[in-house]
Amino acid sequence: MNRTCFFTGHRIIRNEHKEILGTRLHNKIQHLITLGITHFIAGGALGFDTLAANAVIEARNNNPEIILTLALPCKTQTSGWHKKDINEYERILSLADEVIYVSEEYYDGCMQKRNRYMADNSSHCIFYMTSPRGGTAYTIKYA
Repeated sequence: MNRTCFFTGHRIIRNEHKEILGTRLHNKIQHLITLGITHFIAGGALGFDTLAANAVIEARNNNPEIILTLALPCKTQTSGWHKKDINEYERILSLADEVIYVSEEYYDGCMQKRNRYMADNSSHCIFYMTSPRGGTAYTIKYA
């Protein structure tokens, strides 16, 4: 049995939803751990990916068998990001157990390639979707 879960979700999360999402992520991750899920893959994007990666890092504090993999679309993912977001990204990157880049450079389609990689290598998915369009919807349909 594949004991891997990946995350996908929107980058923009309303401030009033962040706390409840954090709580739900924590609870869902804890439940999956009781089912034997020990490997989690996050895509390294802003928004939901960041919340999810932080929730896995927190869960790993009490469950050392937990593995966090960051599946990143390219090495230049943070190009154009604010410094604060880059600092958070680099902190998460330093705490990941494994980092996989699906491409060296950005190109049209590298995000979808990253998303397919995560889905193809997981048996479970936790997602945050408020719109039936865009990359998150594509990834959920693909998975």
